[in-house]
Amino acid sequence: MDFRISPQIEDYRARIAQFVQDEILPVEANRDSWDEHGNIAKDWLHPLREKAKAQGLWCLQLKPETGGQGLGKVGMAVCYEEMNRSIFGPVVFNSAAPDDGNMMILEQAATDAQKERWLAPIVSGAVSSSFAMTEPAPGGGSDPGMMQTTATKVGDKYILKGRKWFITGAADASHFITLARTSDDPRRGLTAFLHHKDEPGWKLERRIGIMGPEEHGGHCELIYDDMELPADRVLLGEGLGLKVTQMRLGPARLTHCMRWLGLAKRCAEIATDYAENRYGFGVRLADRESIQIKLGDLAMGIETGRLLVMKAAWALDQGSFAKKEVSMAKIHTANLLHKAADVAIQINGARGYSTDTVLEWIYRYGRQARLVDGADEVHQMVLNRHLADEGRDFWKWQPAEI
Repeated sequence: MDFRISPQIEDYRARIAQFVQDEILPVEANRDSWDEHGNIAKDWLHPLREKAKAQGLWCLQLKPETGGQGLGKVGMAVCYEEMNRSIFGPVVFNSAAPDDGNMMILEQAATDAQKERWLAPIVSGAVSSSFAMTEPAPGGGSDPGMMQTTATKVGDKYILKGRKWFITGAADASHFITLARTSDDPRRGLTAFLHHKDEPGWKLERRIGIMGPEEHGGHCELIYDDMELPADRVLLGEGLGLKVTQMRLGPARLTHCMRWLGLAKRCAEIATDYAENRYGFGVRLADRESIQIKLGDLAMGIETGRLLVMKAAWALDQGSFAKKEVSMAKIHTANLLHKAADVAIQINGARGYSTDTVLEWIYRYGRQARLVDGADEVHQMVLNRHLADEGRDFWKWQPAEI
């Protein structure tokens, strides 16, 4: 097994690392650059984005013909981890959720006309987007088959009616991908639609307050009240909404994991720096066995996460849906992120609990990781189904073709 990365990927990784060090971390350290929701303020974000574009570090995840560099999932794993050394990193490179996943599914599933209208403005950074799937009970959450929002075809139009919530980025988004039920068919009953924020028939009911810091546009509740959309707003095809979710959510889950590894490494970095320079009772913290055990265990957990993520990324690049690989990576890295922040806060003491570092930001943000894109328990059930179906072949190595 060859774990070496290509010279091209290493070049991007190194340049991203330098950009984060020189350009983004100084902005992150300046609290004047933070907005009221704990993200980078837009007037600070735009100049950094222009610098990233000028250095060829923009939308690396997309195909060259779309405006990216075609890195593939393995290259993304390397680069996304490096981007999220800073809490502001991914959005600077246009690699943050939900735009990241929305651009990739539009690139894959949209028609040429849809790409020009709905994808290109997100790629350029002119607009942001949202993916509206999750609903209040008894509607769809981790199980999209429970979806209550309906789209009824009348002539050459669809009439959407229903409610969505915890829709990431919706308050700032201009372009929306919305899932609705078009029939009761268990496999082909859902359809994905495209719409613009300025179209009538829907409203943003509220921005839901959450424990952690927020992406731009927050997490919102939306109401569709007889919204009319023409047939050309259907993405991929009527009845193929479940396929759209499968195509989008697997890779999008993994990109979360890639970014979370970067944040976990940042926690270890802050903890290590403090331990190396803090003395107590005549002993440096870094020389205490209890601290060494904590940091050693954390380092191993991060490396385990990197291997799980890289295997899943490789599988996706081979054309697999990588369902069990993504689920394992998602469970591990979500829990790792929370642990990394907790350990780093403990080592830093009161300093870690304060806003003098980003550790408390990461701690609050990290708790949602075990919920977003499928709770731990959902992914554990997925793994159990694979185990039940595959038996000992669950752990089978894939032979190379001769």
